[in-house]
Parts: sequence; structure tokens; C-alpha cells
Amino acid sequence: MTESKPKGWVKRLRSPSPSHSILALVAIGLVLGVVGVIAFDASLHASSTEKFCISCHEMETIPYAQLQKTSHFDNATGVRATCSDCHVPREFVPKMIRKIEAAREVWGTITGIIDTPEKYAAHAPAMKRREIARLQANDSQECRNCHDTERWMAALQSAKAQQYHAAKKLNGKTCIDCHAGIAHPENSAGLNSGMD
Repeated sequence: MTESKPKGWVKRLRSPSPSHSILALVAIGLVLGVVGVIAFDASLHASSTEKFCISCHEMETIPYAQLQKTSHFDNATGVRATCSDCHVPREFVPKMIRKIEAAREVWGTITGIIDTPEKYAAHAPAMKRREIARLQANDSQECRNCHDTERWMAALQSAKAQQYHAAKKLNGKTCIDCHAGIAHPENSAGLNSGMD
């Protein structure tokens, strides 16, 4: 007598493999899933470190050298921004999108498009424009991750900064509109529309 179809499916679910039980297969799947998530998270973390970012010599000799001359690197508070603080969003989906976009710079290094200081400098204005456009589109979220406008001590700002930071004076501008050269001033010729 043949087995009815529902009973056949139930039997296959209980023992989908001749050598492993369903429980063993689920356990293997869970272990592989956990290992995969841990490996994915570790690779995201490793590829967001300053050490990783400046491992390409053109990144160390140009943008990192520029950053070292700014208050985002050395300041009275001892708080220092790293590459990922400004260039990698914290939120998962924007982070994944940015990681995919950043593959362009890695590809440029591998293929020789930006693998020398001279080639990098030639492409810097276009890269800067793309990054400024990204920050304008997300209302300078990476700036606001560290700079909480609700906690500003306006009295410690210059008179010009106080004037610009007053809500009525911003006119829809975001941080990067005025501070385009804050971390990489040498790449900012003609891009900065306000203060540095």
C-alpha cells in the first residue's frame, strides 16, 4: 500500500536526509547562521577601522595627512574623529549602501585609477563632490552623530558661528554646506560655501 501524500511530506520533514535528522540539520543551519552573522559583523567592523582605511598608501598620504592638520584630529577635548565617523553611517541600511559605494575607491586603487598621490589629487574634487552630496542628502547625519545641536554652548562659539547657527539663519542648510573643508581643507577649493 502506498503512503498518502501528507504523510509522505511529514516523513520527509522528520527525516529529510538519510544520514541526518531534521534536528541535526536545524542545528547545523543555526550554527552556520550564527557563524555567518559573526563573520559578517567582524568584516564590517574591520573594514571600518582607520587602519583599514589608510592601508592604501594614497589614503594615508593625502586625506589622512589632511585630517591630521585639523581640529577633528587634535583638539582641546581629546575627542578624535576617525575616517568611519564621517564616512560610514551608523544605521545598517545606509551603512551597507555606503560600503557598496566605497568599493569604488577600493576598485580605483586596485585598477590604478587613484593609486598615486597625483592620480588621487586629480580625482579628489569629484570624490569630494560625491561625499558632500551624500551628506547633504542625509542632513549631515554623520556630523550630527557627534555634534548635538541641542547641547551646543553657543556662548563659546564665535559671533559669526552663533549668527549662522541660529535657526532663523540656516535657511535649510546642513552642516556640510558651510563646513565642507573641515577635515580635508586642501581638497575643498571652490566647494566651501561658508565657514571652515
